[in-house]
Formats: sequence, C-alpha cells, structure tokens
Amino acid sequence: MIHSSHAQSATPIITNAQQQAAPFLPMSRKEMRQLGWDHCDIIIVTGDAYVDHPSFGMAIIGRLLESQGFKVGIIAQPDWHSAEPFKVLGKPRLFFGIAAGNMDSMINRYTADRKIRSDDAYTPGNKAGKRPDRASIVYSQRCREAYKDVPLVLGGIEASLRRIAHYDYWQDKVRRSILLDSRADLLLYGNAERAVVEVAKRLDAGQSINHIRDVRGTAFVRKDTPDGWMEIDSTRIDRPGKVDKIINPYVNTRDLPQCEIEQSTAVAGEAVEMDAEDEVQILHIEPRVRLDRSKTVIRIPSFEKVSKDPVLYAHASRVLHLETNPGNARALVQLHGDQEVWLNPPPIPLTTEEMDAVFDLPYARVPHPAYGKEEIPAYKMIRFSVNIMRGCFGGCTFCSITEHEGRIIQNRSKTSILREIEVIRDKVPGFTGVISDLGGPTANMYRIACKSPEIESACRKPSCVFPGICPNLNTDHSALTQLYREARQLKGVKKILIASGLRYDLAVEDPEYVRELVTHHVGGYLKIAPEHTERGPLDKMMKPGIGSYDAFKKMFERFSREAGKDQFLIPYFIAAHPGTTDEDMLNLALWLKRNGFKADQVQAFYPSPMATATAMYHTSRNPLRRLSYKKSAEKVESVKGERQRRLHKAFLRWHDPENWPLLRQALKEMGREELIGDGEKQLIPAEEIGLAKKKRQPGKSKPAVRKGRILTQHTGLPPRMHSTSKRGNSKKTKPTPSNNVSKR
Repeated sequence: MIHSSHAQSATPIITNAQQQAAPFLPMSRKEMRQLGWDHCDIIIVTGDAYVDHPSFGMAIIGRLLESQGFKVGIIAQPDWHSAEPFKVLGKPRLFFGIAAGNMDSMINRYTADRKIRSDDAYTPGNKAGKRPDRASIVYSQRCREAYKDVPLVLGGIEASLRRIAHYDYWQDKVRRSILLDSRADLLLYGNAERAVVEVAKRLDAGQSINHIRDVRGTAFVRKDTPDGWMEIDSTRIDRPGKVDKIINPYVNTRDLPQCEIEQSTAVAGEAVEMDAEDEVQILHIEPRVRLDRSKTVIRIPSFEKVSKDPVLYAHASRVLHLETNPGNARALVQLHGDQEVWLNPPPIPLTTEEMDAVFDLPYARVPHPAYGKEEIPAYKMIRFSVNIMRGCFGGCTFCSITEHEGRIIQNRSKTSILREIEVIRDKVPGFTGVISDLGGPTANMYRIACKSPEIESACRKPSCVFPGICPNLNTDHSALTQLYREARQLKGVKKILIASGLRYDLAVEDPEYVRELVTHHVGGYLKIAPEHTERGPLDKMMKPGIGSYDAFKKMFERFSREAGKDQFLIPYFIAAHPGTTDEDMLNLALWLKRNGFKADQVQAFYPSPMATATAMYHTSRNPLRRLSYKKSAEKVESVKGERQRRLHKAFLRWHDPENWPLLRQALKEMGREELIGDGEKQLIPAEEIGLAKKKRQPGKSKPAVRKGRILTQHTGLPPRMHSTSKRGNSKKTKPTPSNNVSKR
C-alpha cells in the first residue's frame, strides 16, 4: 500500500457483475447474438491470439471490464491492410482498447541483430507475420478509419514503454511519443486495471474522453499547463548553484531531510544563470515555497532536443526513472512541436484483495475455440503455471519490468493461489500433476517489501538490491516457503516447479527458502542469470557481482547433496551489453571454460524502448551518474558494429569451432596469443588443431547439421550431465518454460 498524503485516490477494483460471464468474450457477430448482444460497449484489438487466461493482457482487461457489467468483444490479430476487419463486431459504444500484445511488436518480430524471426509464439501454429510492425500505431489508424468518432485508448507494454520520446533501435533514431504517432485519445501505461475501469465508467456516465485528465497511469495531449499547477523546469542538465539549500535531481531524496525534499523549484524563489563552459543551467533556489506534489509537473527536454542531443536524452531518461515510485512521483510533460505530451504519475499498486479479484475472474483458461487444434506456443508454455505476484524492485537496467509493472510488489493471497492450482488440476486439459511454475517477473519477491511504508513511499532509489541489499528491505521468504509447502501437498499435485527467474542474491538471505526450493522444486537443473562476471558491465546492468552467484552455488550444491539429488545450476549471460569491453567478454569466456559451461544459446543485449541500458546504448552516457557535456565526463562504451557483436557472442560460445577463426583473430589483435592452443588454460585450439578436430573420425557419427550450421552436442549443462550413465542422464531435467514468457 502507498502511504502518501499526495497520492491520488485509487479507484478500487470491484468485481460486481451485472451480467452472466460469457464462455469466451465474443470474436464474431454470431457469438454476440448467442449472448443476446446487439453491440459491444468496448472492443479490444490485440496483436496476440485470444487466449482466455490471466497471463494474457486482453483476457485480464476483457474479463475485468465484463465483471463491471460492460459488453466486451475481442478482435485478435486482424488483417491490418484495410479497415474492414476492424468492423467485424460493429461500432463499440464506448471505446476501442488497442494493444500490440504481450510483447512489443518490434521485439516480437525482430531478433537482437534486427533479423526477422521465423516464428511467433503468440500466434496459432507459431506462424510469423500475423501482426504489423508498430502494431499499436497501425491498429489505431485502422480503428480510426473504421469509426472516426470512437475514442481510442492505447494500452499494453508497447504503448507503456513508448509513452515519451524514445530511442528506437530498429530505425536507429529517437521517435516521438507513440501517443502522437497513433493519434490515440488516451494512453494507459503499466498494469492498467484500475485506470481502464475508471475510464470506462466515466465514458459510460457521458463524460468526454478529452476531459479525462486526472487518472493515474495515463498519458494524453494537452495544450498547456493548467491553472493551479507548479512547473519544474528540467529541460537542461540541472546543476545546483552555490546556495545554502538546494535540490539536486541526481541525489536520492531519501538521503535528505523531508523539509529539503519538499522545498523549492524552478517556479518560485529561483534565479537561473548559464554556465557557458558546461552548457547547463545553474539553479539558485530560495527554499521558501513548499510545493504540492499532486499539483506539480516536471518539464523534461522536448522531443526536438532529445532527438538531437544525447546528453539531454540521457537526462530525460534519468528524470523519468526518478519519477516512478507511485508514493512520490510527479507528473511529467514533454513538448513535441506545438503539442504537449502529459504523463500523470504511475498507478497505485493493486492490493492483495484486488489482485485476487483479478485472478479469480471466470477465465476459460484455454484458447478461443476458433483456433481449433492449432497450437499456440505461448499458451502451451504457461497453461500449467500460476502467477503469484507482479512488479520487480531489482531495477536491472536492461529489463523493462520495473518500467512497466513498477517496483512495488503486488501479491496475491495464498488462498487465491492454491485455488487456482486446484482449478488447473480440475479443468485444464492435459494436466499430469506438474505445476510448471509458481512465480512471476521474479520467482522470489513474493511478499517482500520495505520494512517501513513511509520510507517506501518516499524512496527514489532505482533498485532495492543494488549495489547491495537495502537495510530497509525485509528479505524474509517465509511466506513463499509456506506457499510452496502447501501447494505441493494439494491432492493431485505431483510436483511444483519454479521456472521464473530467481534473484539469487536475495535468496541467500533466507537459507530455509533455498533448502525448500532445492529439495522439492528443481527439476534437475535451475536457470539463473548472473549476466556477467566482470564489474564494469555488471555496474551498468545494476547486477550483483559474481561472488553472489558463487555464494548461492555453494548453498545450492549443499542442499542438493543433503537431498540426495544430482542438480545443476545453469547460468545465463548477456553479450554486447553497454559498458562491456572485448576484455570483459574474454574474461567471461575464460570463466565459462574454467567452470565447464558450454552454452547452446546466447543472448545479445536488445535495446528495448525506455530502458536505462538503452539510453546508455544510444547516448554513450550513464544516466545512473551525474551527466555533463565536459570531455572528462564518463562515457559508456557500447557494442554496435556487427563484427564486435558477433565477437562478443562468440566469446560466450568459445567451444564452437565455427567461432574459432573470429576468436583467433581477436585474441591476436588483443595481444593474447598465449590463449590460443590446446593447453588446459588456453581458450581455443591453434588453427591446425582446430582443422584436425573438424575432420570426422572413422566410426564417429556425422555431426547434426541445420541450415548449414554444425550443431554442438552441448546443452549448457556441466559435462557430467552429458554422460549416458544413470547418474548423469535424466529425462526429468527437460526445460520447464517460464511463466513470464516475455521478460527478457
């Protein structure tokens, strides 16, 4: 709960159905007639296939609005080449709700190397090409063509992460807010249950969409700052002047007395002078005016400025991320030409009772019958999993979870979670007794929060666990441990697996939780993500040092031995992250070889919209530190060239003969020829050795070939896992998909 005097009132999520729930939300006129409808109040347009399951956004929003008495229809993956498919359900009475799907449409379609993917897990038959690039924009245009006077409300992760001017990796430029490019009337960002219910009820009461300007978690276009509001000018890099009391936008306000936090700004009691050398404005502030945060807006640099000035882009990113705590966040405004894009503060997190209400809605828990027997991979991945929480306070700079879901953990009750497991057991086709995941964005942040609601409400730190675990964070995992124990005791449940990403530096704070996890909930191996071994890139990621991994590994192996089980950790790493040098990747490769890891797949950094690491990639600046135009200012080295990106990935797959020529050349250029040879401490073989190993030996089976590429026979497991002995060969170690299919 947010305890804040300036927090706007939160619209409660109340499921008070005024109509019987539909078996499925209708996708055709025929289904509407079967329900006795002659129209829809709200039509949701989505880039995903319609799966009536709480892991799919359209199902949650649709069922929630249905519970409020609204008639909701679904248009899933429409043909966007004309407006006709957007008329299939007729004209909605209140609005079109538009979302690209559970993933950003560009990330869904393109790899980190900007190559078109050949599949789409959210489409029947895993078929690619069923949604357009920048789906939110295209769908909005077609909805406007279909019915010009129907309000358009954008939502979902694509809209959420593009709500202000943002760097677009695929065009390699800064794009305007998606609100302007889509010409939508309103944008809902984050988990939007509370906002969408309020908007629907106001429209139903006859209010114009253009008058809905006070709902948290929304963005819209307005002409100017309304009367009664104070405006803080942060359109330049702010550097405090020489005054007694100042507000430095780069300091965590929890480190200052509350009186200093609330005093002052660029509206009243301020004098401004320019520092020509550094091209920043110096704020001289008289601490006499106490501002009302609920009536304060911060003006960030305009689209025109951030699109041309990398330092100002990094500054705008910094300000945005400082204003993400719903307990103290202020509104933001950004000029685009002659239009102002206004962002209200983020939504108030749902209470446990509200989370339960959302997940207890009458989902069919299967794909819509219109898809027949065609398999939808994303559904197959999560059909036996249960989402127990939302949000993440890790703050990893490459991840978009915090920007979208927030860093305040929203928890379901144990009763609601256990009830969902029983529903899966009794109703979901194909259930064999194994729950594939109890998790969410992070496996082990359930019911973990700040010890003090007042501190939580005032804190502006981007992470609760970096550079170390905050002393104000309660790291007790006992509620989660008890949940695991009760879940595995349910009748008909044979196994509860944990597949969501584990925050291992947090887990080691509670050994009893690790014991429970390792003893009962690991299916042969556990995937975790240290991401790197070197301090340089780890600091840019806001991830703990490799020592935290080592500590967890010792605990994991100890409890595995005590349980009499052969179980293994599978670490995941990122190549080409901002702040990573060739030497960093070399050191990581040497670590991998020393520890016997041979990865089948590697992950390259993907600059997703609005992430802090994306700002680093685009600007070569570090928004986590003070920004400056001076030549001495910190620069972030980014990996952008195709050859260097291939090299960084090659270091992760040091064992693959296809990578040896590139690695040999790189090692010679780096002056590290001593690492070339067949010695135990050398990374790759010499050229003649490599050629000899490529030759097929008599009696040996021919290597598997796919698309002209020789496949290695490694699975990423330690060498003994490849043994044909009973000890090393275990069918039960088949990968279990994560509940959060789009996290990374």
